[in-house]
Amino acid sequence: MEKESVGSVQTEFFNIKENLELESGKILENVTVAYETYGKLNKEKNNTILICHALSGDAHVAGWHEGDKKPGWWEIVIGPRKSLDSEKYFIISSNVVGGCKGSTGPSTINPKTNKEYGLDFPIVTIKDMVKAQKKLVEHFNIKQLFAVVGGSMGGMQALQWMVSYPKMVKKVIAIATTSRSSPQQIAFNEVGRRAIITDINWNKGKYYGKGEVENGLSIARMIAHITYLSDVSMYNKFGRDLQDKNELSYDLDLDFQVESYLHHQGESFVKRFDANSYIYITKAIDYFDLSKNGSLIEGFKNVNSKVKLIAVNTDWLYPPSQSKEILNALKANDVEVSYSELESPYGHDAFLLEDGQLNYLISKFLDDLHVEDIVERDIVTINSDADVEDVAILMMDEQVTHVPVVTEDEVLIGITTAWDLSKSIATECDNLEAIMTRDVKTCDLHDSIDVVARKMKKYNISALPVVYDDLKLAGIITIDQISHLFTD
Repeated sequence: MEKESVGSVQTEFFNIKENLELESGKILENVTVAYETYGKLNKEKNNTILICHALSGDAHVAGWHEGDKKPGWWEIVIGPRKSLDSEKYFIISSNVVGGCKGSTGPSTINPKTNKEYGLDFPIVTIKDMVKAQKKLVEHFNIKQLFAVVGGSMGGMQALQWMVSYPKMVKKVIAIATTSRSSPQQIAFNEVGRRAIITDINWNKGKYYGKGEVENGLSIARMIAHITYLSDVSMYNKFGRDLQDKNELSYDLDLDFQVESYLHHQGESFVKRFDANSYIYITKAIDYFDLSKNGSLIEGFKNVNSKVKLIAVNTDWLYPPSQSKEILNALKANDVEVSYSELESPYGHDAFLLEDGQLNYLISKFLDDLHVEDIVERDIVTINSDADVEDVAILMMDEQVTHVPVVTEDEVLIGITTAWDLSKSIATECDNLEAIMTRDVKTCDLHDSIDVVARKMKKYNISALPVVYDDLKLAGIITIDQISHLFTD
């Protein structure tokens, strides 16, 4: 087992209690979401990162299942001391609804018929997939995600998160992706679907138990796999080299290594993926469009997240121009966004391969933290006309050691700590104004975490109220929040 891996992991399953209402208006009942977690959820529940997978991915994003010959599909960036550090963050990954790796999809048994759904499964969209993920996140009583990260179709999900649930996501990293499928992308997906649908064994989706749709799904994968590579990478890997022969055969057998490679990719894919899921997921990708009334700027108008866009210079499936379109639309909405390109010969697949560049860019973005990234906003306060007993009861009930004192307009005028309560007992004082600290050290939402940590150390304090320019209270930040999230 590799050093710096999350180690042995298991896939778990979450059953959504209520029905899932889909974007189409149809209802999906008894939905199960397969997921894995790495790391620990901290006390403040503010260190969660959600990983979203690409078309053929699954929940097994890192670590090792029993009997595995290789680790999860994004092992290069997830684990101790990697950019998605499992010693800092609580990482959740899940299989999308419509998939075939544990989440409810076309190959799942329909409770109404006791047979596989097949084509009775309703059409799902990227928005539906994200809606199911939200149910999973809420299962952990997590109110806000520190980040959502994904590449390719996973990047679409990450972008959908910041649009559908703008208050639930602090940071978004979208890699090698787009905001809406182009005609060319839709065309490639349709050819793949036709390869499956015209397979002699497909039987209108009712092939379960009767044989695999081997030829159609294999061809669909071969077509798609070409789009994941670049011309440079194919020349570097194969050139015009022959496969197991010294000269051309001058028949219809396989001559070139690249032909043999594509056949291998297709054959191995059939063993691990469901043909109907391929149809449904590619359809969801085709429908994906975050513009509103034809305007991407309008589609992004409510985004609150900080965004990192990463493209690949040789990616022709989701070229850099599509990431730059997202960049410009976000900038038009004054969203804090940055853009980088991976310099790679690998084409679209670079987001799965370029460990050095990815770890650098991801960690730099996640570690660039400010108070607004981890501030606790749902805090208890008290008015200055309260007495000491009121504060003591509040602290016991809420299990806090710091209570800001505010006016009726939420303007900060002081703070009361557990130490102040001890002082009131020693002096037999029940007047809150007499014991509270008025010379309060504060910070604002745009202060860096490093600055805040130094201020706490300088004044030997364990919490700082966070205020707006008019001194209205925005929240509080504690040394525990900083140490839990950023101390190795």
